[in-house]
Amino acid sequence: MRIVKKKLLRIFTSEDEKFGGGPFYKYLLERAKESGLEGATVFRAIAGYGKTKELRKQKLFQLKSSLPVVIEIIDEEEKIKEFLGEIKEKHNGLITLEDVEVIYL
Repeated sequence: MRIVKKKLLRIFTSEDEKFGGGPFYKYLLERAKESGLEGATVFRAIAGYGKTKELRKQKLFQLKSSLPVVIEIIDEEEKIKEFLGEIKEKHNGLITLEDVEVIYL
């Protein structure tokens, strides 16, 4: 077992946020992969609210959804900060950065 200190970049958005003609979360996932970052995952929430305090949740028979989405990306601090510098002007929502310990089994 090996434990390594890394950074976790967490980006909060919604399903309906767009960039470059497609979903913003898809753009972030593709850019993270192209940038060679160690790992990225997109989570779709069942409900949530943000700065507007508007509760977002799936409604029965709703055609368009605006559910919260969280993208988590893990890598070395230098690579994460470089990626953050690239994407921060493309997003006006919440972004967090924290220290994590990655356990390699």
